[in-house]
Amino acid sequence: MATTSVSNGARAADIPSETSDPRETSKPLSLPGKDIRWPASAIWRPGEPEVRTISFADLKDAIIKGIDDFSAMPSHAFFLCLIYPVIGIILYRLAFGYGVLPLIYPFVTGFALVGPAAAIGLYELSRRRERGLEVSVAKALEVRNSPSIGAIMRLGSVLALLFFGWLYTAQTIYTQHFGPTPPTSLEQFFSDVTTTDAGRQLMIVGNLVGLLFAVVVLAISTVSFPMLVDRNVGAAVAVRTSLRAAIENPIVIATWGIIVVTSLLLGSLPMFVGLTVVLPVLGHTTWHLYRKLVAD
Repeated sequence: MATTSVSNGARAADIPSETSDPRETSKPLSLPGKDIRWPASAIWRPGEPEVRTISFADLKDAIIKGIDDFSAMPSHAFFLCLIYPVIGIILYRLAFGYGVLPLIYPFVTGFALVGPAAAIGLYELSRRRERGLEVSVAKALEVRNSPSIGAIMRLGSVLALLFFGWLYTAQTIYTQHFGPTPPTSLEQFFSDVTTTDAGRQLMIVGNLVGLLFAVVVLAISTVSFPMLVDRNVGAAVAVRTSLRAAIENPIVIATWGIIVVTSLLLGSLPMFVGLTVVLPVLGHTTWHLYRKLVAD
């Protein structure tokens, strides 16, 4: 694929110094985007970075680098602080009834909708390690000094709305199939979902609707959040770049989405504990995937 080259707005030159970490603005392109393939060309704007076509080997390499980042910068404690309150809330609700049961699966899969925003600090750590800068859990908070922090917050709010929209939609779908009365026991819930016609319809409809939410989030966020951490650009530029990356690499990005959802489901067993490893590995991998997808 022929694309128009561009000098990116990457943060400071790769000099391992705490003082050399500014974000620079993107430089304008001198040539039009006529060589960019449709439909990516329809959302391209002058001055926006080049998107590369990558292979499964690149995806594998990004995952390996993500695991290496996690091994070098373990962040279990940080994610334990996020995950255990969630576990506590679920256990608390179960103690008073089983009304929360229909939302556990949507909640777990919903991590994929907010994960790109929650991993902001991990992108910063991977960025710093890549450039030879000091890395620590405290340094993950340096992202708050990014000139793009406003765009990060706005885009994060969009993902939060999609997450709560998904939970509301999932609850509505369950109610339409089984009524407003919550299950009376765990055994009844699993029996209703797995052995009845209504349960099978629920799984088909629910997963299809959930897939739509996931596709939207995957397309707009695979590149956008790491890009906002790395460069001084607006949310619109980051989202358009992410969409172009998805359009140019549909199979690889779809495979990445399947890996994310599968990892989240496996990491949720038992009681979400595995997410303390899965979430940071996915976050670091997303950074390296962004670096492969978007040219310097």
